[in-house]
Amino acid sequence: MIRYAAALLLSLCLFSGVHAADRALLIGIGTYATLPEKMFLEGPKNDVPLIEKLLKEKQGFAPESIRVLLDKDATRAAILASIDEWLVNGTQPGDRVYFYFSGHGLQVKDVSGDEEDGLDEALSTFDIAAGDGDWTNVILDDEIDAMLAKLKDRAVSIVIDACHSGTISRSLSTDVGEALESARFLPRPFAKPVDAVKMRGLRIDVAVVDKPDIAKQNGVEAWSAASSYQVAWDDTRLPPEERHGVFTLSYVNGHDIAAGDSNGNGIVSNAELLEYVKKQSQTYCAAQTQCQGLDPQLEVNYALLGASASTPTADTTAQQTQQQTPDYGPDYGKVEEVKVENTQQTAYVAADPVDAVGDILGKPQTGDVKVALSSDYLKNGDVFQITVTSSTGGHLILYDVAKDGKATQIFPNESAQKITPLTANMPITIPDDYYGFDFEAEGPSENVLVAIVVADDVDLTKVAPNDYGLTKELDARTTIADIAGTLKQTWTRDTENRSVNWSLGLLKYTIY
Repeated sequence: MIRYAAALLLSLCLFSGVHAADRALLIGIGTYATLPEKMFLEGPKNDVPLIEKLLKEKQGFAPESIRVLLDKDATRAAILASIDEWLVNGTQPGDRVYFYFSGHGLQVKDVSGDEEDGLDEALSTFDIAAGDGDWTNVILDDEIDAMLAKLKDRAVSIVIDACHSGTISRSLSTDVGEALESARFLPRPFAKPVDAVKMRGLRIDVAVVDKPDIAKQNGVEAWSAASSYQVAWDDTRLPPEERHGVFTLSYVNGHDIAAGDSNGNGIVSNAELLEYVKKQSQTYCAAQTQCQGLDPQLEVNYALLGASASTPTADTTAQQTQQQTPDYGPDYGKVEEVKVENTQQTAYVAADPVDAVGDILGKPQTGDVKVALSSDYLKNGDVFQITVTSSTGGHLILYDVAKDGKATQIFPNESAQKITPLTANMPITIPDDYYGFDFEAEGPSENVLVAIVVADDVDLTKVAPNDYGLTKELDARTTIADIAGTLKQTWTRDTENRSVNWSLGLLKYTIY
């Protein structure tokens, strides 16, 4: 759960725009000392300035708090030294730390014995070299894990635009010793073709951190360009000298309100940013013959899904003020500064719990799920019913969220005679004649009905059990965040990993 402070209206006087002890380390490697030129990448040299600009303008990082290592300056020794001296020793508990990497990802033989598949994920360096059957001079995921342990009690963001699963080459090319053009992975040197992909189990790799609980427990926010068994790419739609990583370009662009704010409340949340980045990445992938799937990942404490992806600063406040119109209503731009329990993360969330629902879920409404009330005008004491219709079949979860931040789980519930999946285009009405009671409007109040239809067989019993239905008072933000976090996990039960298939319908209504 998160503890909510008093609501704050964004204004130029509230935020200085700089955190005194912030530290960012930005690494971009497109050329390599020992690799052939065909393995070079065009994007990293352009990615790093783009991220640097984002940190200054949207995250409140001072120029002197950002260290950049490009190409020849990004050797293994230089990267490890900067991690220790700049990020670890240069910060204290409560400070913000931002680690960005753009370049090749790969796998090497696991020597510590902590990997189920016998392989460590790793990041390339400028001085990477092909050793006796494996890469040397790389940054192992174990070393990133050690960095995180030393940065305990900091607010850490890790953003990786690289592939971290080198075995995927076996499903993409008959010659696994050759790197695909513009693909951000390095196949293992001297590897031999095999007939089938070696499955790595059901765990989800996040960036180079393949232990998701680290992010949830320690407050780490970890972004990665692709799911396991997927390749991260340079954007070949751009001229070579102007290329970026597909992920980096969409990640940066998605911070703009005009692009990423799917519910129009003036905030681009982490969940909204993730949905934007996924959509842009999948659009790119669909047009490329060698791309077999692209699902960027975010591993984070679920309480941060609805948090603003940008830190409020004078610049972002001015931008929001310029874009504000009376149509947004009196709560536009209002945020709460919150502290996420058991972490050092400070977040800025929509002050209005009804508006916050869209920020937490992130997914834009497509019209696939329609929610309706039996009356367009409700007065206190009126009897009403709720109808949900979905264009796709699936399991329904339905909540009523009120302005006071409380939520009621309408469905599933113990009063329904039988909990069955929705049939496509067949409406369900709650309560129906079998319930034996009616819904009575209690107001005045402003609420939102949240209907989620999940087409995949996702186990939601821990976050939405039947006995929560109708009678249990729930904290809206925490409840919706737990649902959203569960649905944003990677679906691993098909041949190719992908996102969970679910749809959203919202209906705001007023009781007079």
